[in-house]
Amino acid sequence: MRSLELLAPARNIDIGIAAIDCGADAVYIAGPGFGARQAAGNSLEDIAALCAYAHRFGVRIFLTVNTIVYDSELEEVHSLMRTAQDAGVDAFIVQDLALTQWDDITVPLHASTQCAIRTPEKARWLESLGFGRLVLERELSLSQVREIASAVDCEIEAFVHGALCVCYSGQCYLSEHLAGRSANRGACVQACRSLYDLVDGEGRVLARDKALLSLKDFNLLDRLPELAEAGVTSFKIEGRLKNISYVRNVVREYSLALDRLVAAHPDLYYRASFGTVTRGFTPAPDKTFNRGYTSLYFDGRRGRWASMDTPKSVGEHIGTVASVRQRDARTMEIVVRPSRKGLVLSNGDGFSVPGRGGLVGFRGDVCEGLTIRCKPVSGIRSGLDIYRNVDAAFERVLEREACKRELRVDLDVKISGRFSLDFTAVCEDGRSVFSPFKADLDVAENRERAEVLIREQLGKRSGDFIFNVRSLEVATGGGALPLMSASTLNGIRRLIASDLEAQPCTMRPLYHGVRVPAGERPAFPEETNYKANIANAVAREVISGGDPAYEIAHPIGAELMRTRYCLKYELGLCPVHQSAKPTGPLYLVNNGRRLALGFDCARCEMTVNA
Repeated sequence: MRSLELLAPARNIDIGIAAIDCGADAVYIAGPGFGARQAAGNSLEDIAALCAYAHRFGVRIFLTVNTIVYDSELEEVHSLMRTAQDAGVDAFIVQDLALTQWDDITVPLHASTQCAIRTPEKARWLESLGFGRLVLERELSLSQVREIASAVDCEIEAFVHGALCVCYSGQCYLSEHLAGRSANRGACVQACRSLYDLVDGEGRVLARDKALLSLKDFNLLDRLPELAEAGVTSFKIEGRLKNISYVRNVVREYSLALDRLVAAHPDLYYRASFGTVTRGFTPAPDKTFNRGYTSLYFDGRRGRWASMDTPKSVGEHIGTVASVRQRDARTMEIVVRPSRKGLVLSNGDGFSVPGRGGLVGFRGDVCEGLTIRCKPVSGIRSGLDIYRNVDAAFERVLEREACKRELRVDLDVKISGRFSLDFTAVCEDGRSVFSPFKADLDVAENRERAEVLIREQLGKRSGDFIFNVRSLEVATGGGALPLMSASTLNGIRRLIASDLEAQPCTMRPLYHGVRVPAGERPAFPEETNYKANIANAVAREVISGGDPAYEIAHPIGAELMRTRYCLKYELGLCPVHQSAKPTGPLYLVNNGRRLALGFDCARCEMTVNA
């Protein structure tokens, strides 16, 4: 059998706890530095507190140390990792290969998606460096995922939901080229979400003010069984900059999907952590941030992947604009013609309609029936599609109806003598306690009522635990039961819960990886380069194997990104798949700066070049 892990993002400790409560088996989060999202750092005190909460349920915490590191920073990073390890972190997600050198880092290392893992050769080579898990590129097809998973013994992690970088991960230099801020140092300016003109070699504008490099969001909710069958262990949700409602909503949806998968194949899979999520809300991912959804190249075919009209959240389509009226200088009134029955609008909902340069967003200050009153917004007219990208009522539900995570405990009760009571509690993670009690109690006159009271009061919640009275054995003369009050039974249950809490949860192990001696490793793959790792000599040595010819053979050129996404295909200009006529050179233009597009049709890839 194989464990399946739902890996959730967390910008901070509160979001991490919310993800755990909603069913995450693991959470990835940044410490005070060296994470690929500079705006999502956390103190090591918060990391320790999150680890303590997570470990109550066997949930793991992975620390992102996934930027490249300069030589002068190596000792600082080493110290950070040692301290985080002592705080309870279960693994490190790393990009820079220099971080594989320290023997005192004993928790597993996971090769970040920034390592650009998209071939079996690259996977085997990284595995030989001692990585316990490989985080695959999002641009892979299912058959490529299966091929990589079958080539290695380490764990395989794959993204299943969230925002998509347009380029192969870890190999984008567009932000650094345009703004001097490196994506590989956690400072990406998200230039792929900017608006561009597409211009041909003669200066003709083929597309104007479009987010030409902005992709829709990833969504593989319905493809989890195929990924599991292909060998994926961890199903990862993107979003370390997302808010708490997004994480709650998406994590709950995917956790329920994994529960269904495990229930359908109990002989093949089990969840990687423990606990049952009770209460809470009904998830609806379309109601939180998304740019529309795509499965990208999962089926091995091209599709329309772009979100050109806007790089922002599109939301759910709710209908069209029926009419627009200017009430006064400060208020506009919009009537919606709904696309489905039962549409309910709420004060504070966020809306958007198509406009020049993308979607135009506005807030519904007062919503009555299908009428929206808002501040004046230019460009709105009848007939336009209208979307809701903030559902205020649903946001209140997410806050009000929070999920609760609890551990199942089977309780066996044996009553003997006058009266000895022995309680054996076994938690779902394997912890157990034996608690004997002896008391001089009266005999219950109504045995049936006494048994009902014992079962009801012992079979309740205490702390993180849901108790289930599995057996009640009575070995007394005539089957007599003691007369016990509800408060006494509740006190016994709380004491048993306290004894269970005093024991650590039984964590399911992670694969640690095996480091192969340098002379026995596979040759480094041809596509491997150290552009992203050029900051430190250790990484260059690891990648090149000490071969001085390597640097000459892999110079840093003008290629700023390489991507499976293709603008020619997106716009119907592809000579291979769409039999279009050759276009000549094409350029992206933004604020007077021009980027040349390259088309590697043999590999079906596009490049953006300085």
